[in-house]
Formats: sequence, structure tokens, C-alpha cells
Amino acid sequence: MRLFYKLSLSIFFVFVLFACRSKHPVKSNVDKKQVKEVEKKDDKAQEGEQDAVKKKADYKNYTLEFKIGQMIMMGINDRKLIEEKDELRQEIITGKTGGIIYFEKNISPTYSKEMLKKMSMDLQALAKVPLFISIDEEGGKVHRLKEKYGMIRMPSAEYLGKLNDIDSTIYYNRQLASLMSEVGINLNFAPDVDLALNVNNPVIAKVGRSFGADPTLVSDQALACIKAHHAYNVKTVIKHFPGHGSSATDSHYGITDITKQWQFIELLPYKEIIQSGSCDAIMTAHIVNCRLDTTCLPATLSKVVMTDILRGVLGFDGVIFSDDMQMHAISKNYGLENAIKLSILAGVDVLVFGNNVNQSYRTTSTEVHAILLKLVRSGEISEERINESFQRIMELKEKKFE
Repeated sequence: MRLFYKLSLSIFFVFVLFACRSKHPVKSNVDKKQVKEVEKKDDKAQEGEQDAVKKKADYKNYTLEFKIGQMIMMGINDRKLIEEKDELRQEIITGKTGGIIYFEKNISPTYSKEMLKKMSMDLQALAKVPLFISIDEEGGKVHRLKEKYGMIRMPSAEYLGKLNDIDSTIYYNRQLASLMSEVGINLNFAPDVDLALNVNNPVIAKVGRSFGADPTLVSDQALACIKAHHAYNVKTVIKHFPGHGSSATDSHYGITDITKQWQFIELLPYKEIIQSGSCDAIMTAHIVNCRLDTTCLPATLSKVVMTDILRGVLGFDGVIFSDDMQMHAISKNYGLENAIKLSILAGVDVLVFGNNVNQSYRTTSTEVHAILLKLVRSGEISEERINESFQRIMELKEKKFE
């Protein structure tokens, strides 16, 4: 059975690699001007490689404890400001978290924009290395920075997909990215590149989170969205790998098995965006696909899906963010320590804990940090594995757009 699985996976990889080939063959009649341009690019590439080596050397100056902290992103409960004696202050100062995620509950009903900007500035002032300050801002149903707070209207992905006008997509997303930049948000968990293959999908199509069912349309819309964000130096995270669009259930509430209905074309938007060079980061899905991984682990916890397919086949070497580790597909079935261990070993770089759960189930950076440190010191996770994630995280944090 294991041999059959390996053979099947090898065949799958061959098909993906074939599909991933460039659609634009290289011309053989290259003139001298083109040669010079290529040589210049090669020189720049060599300079970039030298800079990367220098950065790696610099990163060695950070402690293991600090590197682990960069792999943790936390929801900040109901805070709308940071008090002087807030324990979160010390967690950031001591490097136990590298990122924060905002939700609508963190927006003050009055002086909303000003208060959110102040909180972002206060949090960044505490950090040794700039924090990822993030938000889920897709528009439509997943919209936090609402007009009622004196901010903006943001249509859904479904609306933009049906309109299918790139200029409109760029227009709305530039407005959004400008606002995020103004209030100190530097990372958006968007766009959603799930395909609307199941129109009754309760967590994607039914709530308007997908641009559509056509992978080319989804890729084009997502690239326009990313371009607009980059104009304001806001990084984007495409989601939910390897595709949540064909699911019939919601992984917020339990195991979501898409083995029977998942389709190969759900990988195509990832392929296109990765090959475009515009992909900053990718978020996992907590979905189970036994055809991709016969252990039937959720993708977030699966080395086959995260490392073999996403990194090995699709060639992605950027930051992988987990979906919220407190969603019931993970938290109700794997336990906190085991889920942390499996996800890091699978290839996830940043663990996200939204804290959108009952008070008794919420966690802290200190708790997650202690678990990760214990796993490294016990040898269950290697320090080399931590260094890999730290390198990717630091490169993303330092990434700038012209």
C-alpha cells in the first residue's frame, strides 16, 4: 500500500511539474542588447545572493528564544489600547511574539482610526524587530475596517470576480491598503484564492469569499489585489492552501475532509502567483485530503502537503502561516503541544492564535513559546528547523516594494 502511495504521489508530482512549466518559451534569437540586460540581471542576482549571505550571518546573533518568538502570532483579545501594566508589553519586549493580528473587536467605536493607529505605534515601539501587525481584510463578509468606524466600504471577492474588471479591483484594494498603511497594519491575510467549486460551501462561496470557480480569473484578480497592496508596502498572504473551495463543511467547527471532492485545479492559482514572483506568504488550510497525504492529517500538520507539495513541487520558499490554530479542526482533535509540534515539522513558519474563543481556551505567547522551546530542547524539533523559519520571517519583514 505504501509503495502504491509513493508511486501515485510521484505521478501527481510529474503532472504538477508539467503544469508549472512557463507558458512563454524563451526565444532563440536574442540580440546583443538583450544579452547585456541579462548580464546586468545576473550581476544584480549575484549581489542579492551576497546580501543574503550577510543577512544569514547577522541572524546568528539572535538567541534561540528570540527566533522562536518570531514564529508566534497572537490575537490580542479585546484590547483597544495598550495599558502601561499590560502583560502583552513584556511579551513583546522579551521577544516572545513576532506578530499581532487585529479583529473588529480591537477597533474602538469612537476615534476608531486614531486609536487603532496609536495601538499599532505603541506595539511597534516595544519590539526589537518590527512586528507583523496583521488583519483579515478580504472585503464583503470578512471586513473589519468598516464604514461605520469612519473607514471604508470594501466589496466582496465574489462581487469583484463577477465584475471582472482589473482596474476596479486595483482601485478598491489601493483604498484598502492605503488605510491599512495609515493605521499601522503591514500584513493582510488576503486575497483568498480558493475556487468557488462548491456553491454551497458554507465558509467560502456561500459567504462571497471567492473571486470565482475559474482558476485564471482567480489568479488575475488576486494578482491585482496584491499589486495594489504592494503600492503601500502592505504584504499579502494568499489562502487557504491546498484549497478550501470544494469543502462542504467549515473547519472552524471540526474536521473538514475534502478527499472525495478536491480537484487538482485548486492548486493553479498558487502556481500562477508563486511563478509571478509576487507571492509574499501563504496560509494553510485545516482540511484533510487523504489523496494527497494517506496519513489523513489536516494540511496544516502535513509534511507531504506543506513541504513536499508546496515547497518541493510548487517551489515556494516564502513564509507559511498557519490558519488559526484554535479552530476546532485542530484544537479539538490534536491537543496544543502536539499540534504545535506537527505543524512546525510539516513546514509551517508562523503559528497563528486568534484568541477568538472562550476565555478558558485562550492562550498567550508565553505559553506557546514555552512549548516550542521545550520541543527544541528535547530534540523533537531541531534548532536548524527553527533557523529555517526565522530566516524566511526576517526576509519577509525586511521586504520592500518600489
